[in-house]
Amino acid sequence: MTAAIYAADAGLSVRLIEKGMYGGQMTTTDRIENYPGFKEIAGWELSQRMFECVTASGVSLTSDNVLSLERSGTNYKVICQKETYEANAVIIANGVARRKLDIPGEKEFAGRGVSYCAVCDGNFFRGRDVAVIGGGNSALEDAAYLGGICNRVFLIHRRDEFRADEKYVRAINSFDNIERVTSHVPVRIVGNETLTGIEVRDLKTDSVRTIPVSGVFAATGLISDNNAFAGIVNVTDEGYIVSDENCVTSAPGVFAAGDTRQKKLRQIVTACADGASAAKRALEYLNGV
Repeated sequence: MTAAIYAADAGLSVRLIEKGMYGGQMTTTDRIENYPGFKEIAGWELSQRMFECVTASGVSLTSDNVLSLERSGTNYKVICQKETYEANAVIIANGVARRKLDIPGEKEFAGRGVSYCAVCDGNFFRGRDVAVIGGGNSALEDAAYLGGICNRVFLIHRRDEFRADEKYVRAINSFDNIERVTSHVPVRIVGNETLTGIEVRDLKTDSVRTIPVSGVFAATGLISDNNAFAGIVNVTDEGYIVSDENCVTSAPGVFAAGDTRQKKLRQIVTACADGASAAKRALEYLNGV
């Protein structure tokens, strides 16, 4: 959204193609506490405020899924599920995808007890027992959010200690209904018509037990989602787009902004900074600078 705003304000004709909700992962974050200008703000609200700036800038909005990017002379074809668009320059700002658990039962119960967004779906499990898988900031943030509305939360993590920042560890420690299940990994999600539990394996004893829950929330990290741009831009072994500090990629006229590119810090504020940088470099590219 930042890239679109900066590019439009520079006088360029801009089309913003989004397959989901404008704001991506930001919309699924309960509270944002480290974005300058706000002591605390809900993710959906920050997304909405940014989106209002996008619409005010006169950006053309398209709801579609990008399938591939192809070179067309000196321009590019953005091939989507519904239509194909031509562009003189392209800014890739597609973020990342959520990592799946890759265990039996996950696919069968996806959307029927298995969720990847506690803020989106947590209310469906109000007053019930749920499990959260993961040990990073997102997992502990999800556990704390669910701890406030669910009866019991089982926080399952493969290591003895969590990888999350200390403030998130302190947050879950304030809940009596959050039970730590460390040194365990999920092996199967079970149920019949509805999800009834999750099987976990103790990494120290190799024993397996079933924890009765109504919902499972996966928060095991993020993965790149750049198959649509394969062969156009250089990517790392992990699939992240290689670019310099100005978001310039290996392909002329193609820029990368936000979590999709190789970088050490993936935050909203750094994604916004990337968007502004990518838009400026796109403008200079189009002007032959």
